[in-house]
Amino acid sequence: MGYDAALADYTKFDFTHEGRTFPVYRRGSGPAVIIMHEVPGLHPQVIRFADRVAAAGMTVFCPSLFGKPGKPATKGYATATILGLVCIRREFYVWRGDRSSPVVDWLKALSRQAHAECGGRGVGAVGMCFTGGFALAMMTDPSVVAPVLSQPSLPAGKKVKAQAEIGLSPGEISCVKGRMADEDLSVIGLRFKSDELVPDARFETYRREFGDRFEAIELEDEDAQPSFIPPHSVLTLHLKEDGPTKAAEARVIQFFRERTGA
Repeated sequence: MGYDAALADYTKFDFTHEGRTFPVYRRGSGPAVIIMHEVPGLHPQVIRFADRVAAAGMTVFCPSLFGKPGKPATKGYATATILGLVCIRREFYVWRGDRSSPVVDWLKALSRQAHAECGGRGVGAVGMCFTGGFALAMMTDPSVVAPVLSQPSLPAGKKVKAQAEIGLSPGEISCVKGRMADEDLSVIGLRFKSDELVPDARFETYRREFGDRFEAIELEDEDAQPSFIPPHSVLTLHLKEDGPTKAAEARVIQFFRERTGA
């Protein structure tokens, strides 16, 4: 299957905000859900997840933030993408965990437009791996009502402080907590328990900051579909079509439907 074929059912458009432009792939009808892909890019398993969200009665918006849209994920492709991303300072904070990455402002603008076009109670958002924490940072915009953090891997690094950080400033955390309390909102986090890219301390920070507003879905290695990397990508590469990962996918889609009003 050629790269373009994986996205044949999607409409592509370019979205620009404050000098940043990225292509976005759209499909479906109903309230909007922003699906932010993982490393190495908008690969077929991410698109499969987007297809399922669209089939559940929502409009998916899939921005391509890095990589080649539709290209299958491989170990070599992933390694090359990671090396490239580490060098990008303008859009992504790889090592810094005390504030959100600059690209989050672009994502929030996309969310506002998607909500205006698609209606509903608000917008769902899911980040994966490198983008995993972005969905929570997007919640500082009133349009986002259903954030999902799938294997949130930033900030990177082995230092104790980095492992506990969640990529939001104190002001952003305060804003999110206020919205959760005032609007009865919540957040879902997903990870494999053994995943060194998503340390225990990071999920402990989510629990400490957001209490029972944080719904943790934590999986065992045996729940994972075998892939070229150890268990990591809950909704994509390591998703089995039965068992706990499939149940996690179903819970995320249900969460989007409930919160957005699909």
